[in-house]
Amino acid sequence: MSTTDFASLRLKPELFSNLESLGYERMTPIQTLSLPPVLAGQDVIGQGKTGSGKTAAFGLGLLQKLDVKRFRIQTLVLCPTRELADQVAVEIRKLGRAMHNVKVLTLCGGAAIGPQIGSLEHGAHIIVGTPGRIEDHLRKGTLKLDDVDTLILDEADRMLEMGFQDSLEAIVAHIPASRQTLLFSATFAEDMQRIARRMMRDPVMVEVEASEEVSSIDQRFYKVGADVDRLTALKLLLQEIRPESALVFCTTKRDVDDVCQQLQRSNFSAMALHGDMEQRDRDRTLILFSNNSISVLVATDVAARGLDIDALDLVVNYHPARDTDTHIHRIGRTGRAGSQGLACTLFDESDAHKIARLALPGDPVKHPRPLPKLTLLDQKTPYPAMQTLQIDGGKKQKLRPGDIVGALTNGGEVSFEQIGKINVTDNSAYVAVHQNIAKVAQHKLSEGKLKGRSFRVRKL
Repeated sequence: MSTTDFASLRLKPELFSNLESLGYERMTPIQTLSLPPVLAGQDVIGQGKTGSGKTAAFGLGLLQKLDVKRFRIQTLVLCPTRELADQVAVEIRKLGRAMHNVKVLTLCGGAAIGPQIGSLEHGAHIIVGTPGRIEDHLRKGTLKLDDVDTLILDEADRMLEMGFQDSLEAIVAHIPASRQTLLFSATFAEDMQRIARRMMRDPVMVEVEASEEVSSIDQRFYKVGADVDRLTALKLLLQEIRPESALVFCTTKRDVDDVCQQLQRSNFSAMALHGDMEQRDRDRTLILFSNNSISVLVATDVAARGLDIDALDLVVNYHPARDTDTHIHRIGRTGRAGSQGLACTLFDESDAHKIARLALPGDPVKHPRPLPKLTLLDQKTPYPAMQTLQIDGGKKQKLRPGDIVGALTNGGEVSFEQIGKINVTDNSAYVAVHQNIAKVAQHKLSEGKLKGRSFRVRKL
């Protein structure tokens, strides 16, 4: 018997017979790696893409552990969106349909809370919900998590991206520390690592992509001079590549301001980032860039150091880095999961010694790539995919990401997929939405109610 067969696992007979009836025979890679430690009661971090089979991995684990005769909430599954929560609940019900009287209840925003309170009064074994609505029930005292022994964070990276970190921590405070915690995510950035350290106990790390080839970075070098100057070369590259997000590195603050202003005059969506900026302006710039509401961020190395900006489409070294470590740090920011990163470096005769010190293959100083044709400058500049709306209310006004998501999706004109990152600060909230529904979203937020109040909403 293969170790990838479900039959190799010690599952309840009713679970195994149901898997056979569903035609489930072999486990996916993430199931093969995560189910043994999950079934053993260990904390597990599972990193895998959507569609990798992670729902069945934690679904079988929680059902194997479930004591149906004990009519208490034993498992809490947190999801970033109502749609995902509904999908997860359906999958758990399907996996557990051969078990007698397993009650799964979904608690999500965008639905009336009254019927949910009524359902909770009748009890449940498994709760699947979104952080904002779970927090609502905890605050009202209509949900008790004292008997939860399994906590699952599904698509945890998306929850953090949407600004649910404070909600997650508030919810976890209501769950016994002796629980088993399972975290599933497509990525595992630094903010995810911080969450794991606080919420988990010696977790087993499962990464299904570990055996796959790591995406390399396509490095391109372009020589500039009298025929095509540095700024023109940058514009040509942005027009040819048309990145959704690009980070341009300059040596000095003055260069950053000059380059950014020139790009803006040519109708590129660009903003500057350097140490002389007010903290408020710096924070807003980073929010807009991370929300994909600005396509190009022009920055110094000092300003960009330590920023939580990853997986960029393009990095441009407007000026070459002074040393190899800085060069590697710059270009390492490009590339998305499963795709190749792209880093372009501009240099002239005076920069040749810097390029030579990088010890790159192919001798880019002697064999630079040709720049795109100048006719590209006649084309319309690319426009950002997202628009950020600013709400004049934040944490001090008790606003949470779940309130904003609920207000936008109520009525069906705006879907979860059209909502991007949400950032809530003390007195302001920022939400990114697709450009094509920005007017509708602004109207819904400004004309509707958030926490029973009206707030001013404007486009940035």
